[in-house]
Amino acid sequence: MSNRIILNETSYFGRGSRENLIVELKKHNFKKALVITDKELVAAGITKLVTKYLEIANFKYEIYYDIKPNPTVKNVQDGLKFCKESKADVLIAVGGGSVIDTAKCISIIMTNEEYSDVVSLDGAINTKNKGMPLIAIPTTAGTAAEVTINYVITDDKRVKKMVCVDPHDIPIVAIIDQDLMQEMPKQLAAATGMDALTHAMEGYITKSAWLMTDMFHLNAMALIYKNLDKAVNQKDKEAIDNIGYGQYIAGMGFSNVGLGIVHSMAHSLGAYYDTPHGLANAILLPHVLEFNGEVCPELFRNMGRVFGLDMNNLTDREAIDNVVNAIKKLSIKVGIPQTLKEVGIKKEDLPMLAKQALNDVCTPGNPRSVTEEDILNLYKKAYE
Repeated sequence: MSNRIILNETSYFGRGSRENLIVELKKHNFKKALVITDKELVAAGITKLVTKYLEIANFKYEIYYDIKPNPTVKNVQDGLKFCKESKADVLIAVGGGSVIDTAKCISIIMTNEEYSDVVSLDGAINTKNKGMPLIAIPTTAGTAAEVTINYVITDDKRVKKMVCVDPHDIPIVAIIDQDLMQEMPKQLAAATGMDALTHAMEGYITKSAWLMTDMFHLNAMALIYKNLDKAVNQKDKEAIDNIGYGQYIAGMGFSNVGLGIVHSMAHSLGAYYDTPHGLANAILLPHVLEFNGEVCPELFRNMGRVFGLDMNNLTDREAIDNVVNAIKKLSIKVGIPQTLKEVGIKKEDLPMLAKQALNDVCTPGNPRSVTEEDILNLYKKAYE
């Protein structure tokens, strides 16, 4: 058996590291960039913190910003048209997971036109060509889209979140500059931080986990768990820095081994209700952890230890509960709603959501085998 690791060619880390953008553009001899971002980041002046370096260097660029949270097939197709008309030879994604995911999909179709319908990219696809060069600069600390080989696009017609997996979509450069994450609204910082913690915990217990990804995930868990409260509630700079590092490290792991049914269930919520992905993960995480712990209690002991919990002399059930309760307390501290009912989910829709979640690409990676009934029961526990 062999294990594969795919990461960025080059990554820069730390406050002010976005100044390396020009170095990379010149190194690759690019001539014109299409900056992909969103309206809120443009209005808040965050995008300008990056594009000012392009202006100082007299580097040609255009901006495409018509991207919504949980991006759709239409978002991609509109962006693809804009990209072709711009004549750019490099993409620069400045934003959160929605922005970077859209840029990844555009990148792939630019060099693999047979997938221009977008929906044929659903699942694990072996495209022939590497995507158009993409430099990813995240403004949130959660999705790790800048280092993963995954992207998620919503197919409105099928009411489905397509989890697209393709090594050809990974950005050639990632720039993790926490200056861009500093001004995240509290609600967004909490949801994206819990998303990153979910990545680390699900990635650690997934069926495909192994030595190197365990190393990534355990370190990511420690950084995120110990710093998220301060990062969200106090805007502590060191804590925000650590969350920025932790979410990237988690991405290094889960991108290469997959996730589990927290994500399967969250994808259904995003497709049907447009629920923000990090928020959905945060609400579901404790319930799924409690369910999965029965098949891997020793892994829960390890997670508890990196959180700094006392895991000595506990039964397996106590060890699992200790970790689950710690996650619940952290979630409450950072202001995450605790039930699906609070975020507008209808109870009568839970069976439909469970059916779709069972067939999600993340479900096979779950450490415990699940049925549709299992998933429905978990939705019910998370409902109220």
